[in-house]
Amino acid sequence: MNQVHRIICRLACGAAAAILLSPCASAMQTQQPAPSKPAPAEEGQQNPFAPEPAGPLPAGMRGSDMNDPRANLAPGLYGAGEASMGLKHLVLLKKPDAFQLGTSDPDDPKVQKTIDQMGLPPIVAKLPKPFHLLIAELAFGNSDLAFQGNHLFQGNFYGVSFYDISNPAKTTLLTTMVCPGGQGDVSVYKNLLFMSVEMPNGRLDCGTQGFPPEPAPSAEDGKQGDEKKKGPLPVAQKDRFRGVRIFDISDIKDPKQVAAVQTCRGSHTHTLVLDPNDKDNVYIYVSGTSFVRQAEELAGCSGEAPEKDPNTALFRIDVIKVPVAAPQEAKIVSSPRLFIDPRTGALNGLSSGGSHGKEEDKKPRDTDQCHDITVYSAIGLAAGACSGNGILLDIKDPVHPKRVDAVNDPNYSYWHSASFSNDGTKVLFTDEWGGGLGARCRATDPNKWGADAIFHLKDDKLSFASYYKMPAAQGETKNCVAHNGSLIPVPGRDIEVQAWYQGGVSIVDFTDAAHPVEIAYFDRGPIDPKMLVLGGYWSAYWYNGHIYGSEIARGLDVFDLAPTKFLTQNEIDAAKTVQVDALNVQNQQKIEWPAKLVVAKAYIDQLERSQALPAARIAALREAIRSAETSHMSKSKVAKLKTMAPSLEKNAATAKNSADASRMQALAQILKHPAA
Repeated sequence: MNQVHRIICRLACGAAAAILLSPCASAMQTQQPAPSKPAPAEEGQQNPFAPEPAGPLPAGMRGSDMNDPRANLAPGLYGAGEASMGLKHLVLLKKPDAFQLGTSDPDDPKVQKTIDQMGLPPIVAKLPKPFHLLIAELAFGNSDLAFQGNHLFQGNFYGVSFYDISNPAKTTLLTTMVCPGGQGDVSVYKNLLFMSVEMPNGRLDCGTQGFPPEPAPSAEDGKQGDEKKKGPLPVAQKDRFRGVRIFDISDIKDPKQVAAVQTCRGSHTHTLVLDPNDKDNVYIYVSGTSFVRQAEELAGCSGEAPEKDPNTALFRIDVIKVPVAAPQEAKIVSSPRLFIDPRTGALNGLSSGGSHGKEEDKKPRDTDQCHDITVYSAIGLAAGACSGNGILLDIKDPVHPKRVDAVNDPNYSYWHSASFSNDGTKVLFTDEWGGGLGARCRATDPNKWGADAIFHLKDDKLSFASYYKMPAAQGETKNCVAHNGSLIPVPGRDIEVQAWYQGGVSIVDFTDAAHPVEIAYFDRGPIDPKMLVLGGYWSAYWYNGHIYGSEIARGLDVFDLAPTKFLTQNEIDAAKTVQVDALNVQNQQKIEWPAKLVVAKAYIDQLERSQALPAARIAALREAIRSAETSHMSKSKVAKLKTMAPSLEKNAATAKNSADASRMQALAQILKHPAA
């Protein structure tokens, strides 16, 4: 990574992606798919966003599939080619005007004004003008999603969009709230909305003016003894805000900021945590991945190594306590040292163990941050994706989470996010190899790099099972790597819908942790056929019957599942029986299905697919359910269903695998007490 790219990553997005979008790609919709080499920068200038050349595939690894229908889609911003299987695209809502740069001319004064407001260092000015345009678009990238009732909240580096999803196919924009600062990840609880802010242009008052341009660095800037040069920190500003904002959204069209909790590293992401024993407060786990601000700006902040300063803001997360009735009193109540060595007390007690790629990446690095933490309060655990490690936390006391296990993997570059299986026996971690600004799904990129890693979870210990990577080859100008996803509540199966940036949306069944398989997908061609710029899906989540994709450059997509040989209509209908009041994906909720006959029919479809019961038995079960439904659940027909339950329970004891055994047991329970 060159100096410009590294500085943008450090200032804008911490250890994750530099979000760089092309607004002029719509003019390229009719061009052919990307050439093998992206267009060079101007003469004498290095292209800071050129894809990293792919080396030979390591022994025993393979790349992505060039024969997949997604491999060579036509480019374009809004007119790109599309490919799908098992997903029906309902609507794309373009980003609202408030979150558009409003120009495709790199010489437009808006471009330089936007860059100045972002708080980026003077070295950015040395880039060719076309790259100024891409960097300016960073300020308007879409980010994560949250849901409540019939409302969807879409984060953006410039604020938040509020949507009405009462009719998903006719989703409408209600309002936008302009409040710059990146990265704009959101969560919601009752009348409160929480928003992550990390970039140095964030202001306490949500102002758009940013701060005065940074002075040119001196020759002494960045010298810190034997440490690597990190570059100068932004000049301290009393009005700068980096942390978690809290808004009152009682009036959904007129949100009011009621609190702003400052943190030393800002908030790259955050996790809403609910304590079952505390109804008066909610908690926020703050993951900061960016630079540590100086003490002159926020007292008590230190970015020193732990041996120099035991109070360093590195090697920790922050926990914010928010009184629900008085959110203005929100404050940090603990800063857990999740990476400590319990034997020695060293704060830097976890290491990546080394990774793949360049020589500098092969050396072990201390883990000093978490990118995302998914809490699963129903089982008292959280899974932290923490740069160099995947960690498991005991969160029974949410103010003082404690690490109970940690894993690393040389095939992993940057542990990004995590999902539990509903029964809590598996954890799926994602790897954001390249930080989101990389073509990482080429035929020459190993399928174990930039992938998901699936672990078994038993007795608070993680054990590796397998990898899963979106299988279609992507071109040189499509940033593609694992990103955010959520469970789809199909009973009897572990299914995850997941974003892969410009790799599209992929749905994976990981019921058999050792053999995950893709069962549906949606993808578009590259935004730009000549230059790798970041776009695609930041997150793809299931909520109350539909899938919503936050498209970084384009807007918001809404999908419906469609039946295929991998997923039946009964399974889709059963998933839609699960309705929740709100969804913040990193606060994972336990899924429970009603005892409806459509859920029973989903289990029967699965038992047929796995050949766990004879065909005649499957037919008899279906006929009994059909008779009960057409009789409007008459007593005699319901009694017939109940007589079929004991034999299913007996079969479960001798099922060929645990998944089929669980399906038979669940089916038997529904037949004992069926609902229409």
